[in-house]
Amino acid sequence: MTYQEIYDKWLNDPRLPAVYADELKKIAADEKEKEYRFGGELQFGTAGMRGIIGCGTNMMNEFTVMRATQGLSEYLVTLGKEAMERGVVISYDTRRNSRLFAEKSAAVLAKNGVRAFLFDGVHPVPMLSYAVRYLHAAAGIMITASHNPKEYNGYKVYGEDGAQMSPEATALVVGYIGKIGDYLSVQGEADSPLILPVSAEVDESYLRELEGLTLSKKAVEKCGKDLKLVYTPVHGSGYLPVTRILKRLGINVTVVREQIGEDPDFSTVKVPNPEFKETLSMGIALAGEIDADVVFGTDPDSDRLGVAVKNSEGEFVALSGNQVGVLLLDYILTRLKEENALPKDAAVVKSFVSTGMAKPICDEFGVTLFETPVGFKFIGEKIKEWEEDGSHTFVFGFEESCGYLRGTHARDKDAVVASMLCAEMVCYYAYLGKTVYERLLELYQKYGYVLDKNISVQYSGLNAMKEMNTVVDALKQLSVTSFGPYAVAAVRDYSADIRRTREGREEPLNIPKCNCIYYELEGGGFVCVRPSGTEPKLKLYFSLRGESERSVGAALALVQADAEELLARARG
Repeated sequence: MTYQEIYDKWLNDPRLPAVYADELKKIAADEKEKEYRFGGELQFGTAGMRGIIGCGTNMMNEFTVMRATQGLSEYLVTLGKEAMERGVVISYDTRRNSRLFAEKSAAVLAKNGVRAFLFDGVHPVPMLSYAVRYLHAAAGIMITASHNPKEYNGYKVYGEDGAQMSPEATALVVGYIGKIGDYLSVQGEADSPLILPVSAEVDESYLRELEGLTLSKKAVEKCGKDLKLVYTPVHGSGYLPVTRILKRLGINVTVVREQIGEDPDFSTVKVPNPEFKETLSMGIALAGEIDADVVFGTDPDSDRLGVAVKNSEGEFVALSGNQVGVLLLDYILTRLKEENALPKDAAVVKSFVSTGMAKPICDEFGVTLFETPVGFKFIGEKIKEWEEDGSHTFVFGFEESCGYLRGTHARDKDAVVASMLCAEMVCYYAYLGKTVYERLLELYQKYGYVLDKNISVQYSGLNAMKEMNTVVDALKQLSVTSFGPYAVAAVRDYSADIRRTREGREEPLNIPKCNCIYYELEGGGFVCVRPSGTEPKLKLYFSLRGESERSVGAALALVQADAEELLARARG
């Protein structure tokens, strides 16, 4: 069927509520909008599905959510009665329609005889992950679009281990979803006794678990009450858990009052992404008023943490996700070693687009570093693998996009535990008579300066993902010998699982496949290009090593120019 035929079918279907029919009538003359909404289906992948809120097969709405949940339900039924009774935990954040989508999901599960545990109020991703494990559920659903703009919402599915569902299980769920051609036919049972609340004990248990991960109690006891920490939940789900854990530890925290409320429009920020300094601007302004030491910000589902600290001139600078990652890595390994608690088989995991600075730090402590594709589910898979074979002990995982995890209580990035660790890290260095920023400079002096940066090329339209993948595929066919002053030492084609050196040698990468091209630079840096899995953006990552910030900064301009020229060639 054409997009126009599907549009007409939805518009004239008596089962479509009037509010949606009115929405479709408003776009009757807009061919581009109709094609976007009905020219395809919202894709369900290993990260679930994410899209713009609105009526249509390619949009986030109650019908696409219920269809996805019907597919998940049918998969769970095949696992047997035990899995159905163990059920599914459902959480949601503060985005538009998040509660509605969560309730609709619960109703569909119940209609299929699957028990549903629904949180009463917003809860972040890590608490959903923890609840799945705590309740021994068969799966979990998180309604969120993470850090995306306000127009988006999404649907993430978690496996019984609390990590995002495996590719194998996801493929089965997608198969069931694909058999449902009539979106409006899916039914739910909203008043079913199979829909149960999540006990408050889960929240309490989660916070106790985090308390057990503290590393510097003495420093916190001495400095925590005097620490001036500003926190903004950016209208998201992090407010209660973050403030509760900090107060339990005795760490003073001042919250940006204007950004506490659950505002689905995130009206005080351009985008609710704490990776950007602009998102922390109100927190930084408040920090200036009260002469604070540090500023924290979490995104709507509180799996990402943004941090700003004072530099040598006393001005607040927003640290990158890579900088926070290496600071936490160094801090965690340092404290574990000081306490003689660093396991001999300790392992750290990072995504391969995250900073190359992690390797020398891990080498210094004799810790094994593993790399995974982008997506915290791959870090969760490593934790599960090591629990089963006993080969390594997980101590820390991070991604450059402000995602961090210590502990195995959750299997996704956790901005709550990251907030706790960063706060006590500030206390620890204050106890030693220095600042976090000074420690960062010490790391650069010890391991060499590393400049990490990423940029995004925006795409739009129904074929955005296809266009981005075409560009990456074209890059694989182009010969590249250098970026700026850096020679290319090897090229990794993650879609083919092959690493090729400039001398022509080939070796397997032994890592899950993804469509990404990665150029290893002499000296330990890299340039990487990949399509985003959550937004229509082609992402370019740069990690450059050198003697100083000035020298590497000058080189970056040349590297970026060469990368942009290469992209132009790939586009033809």
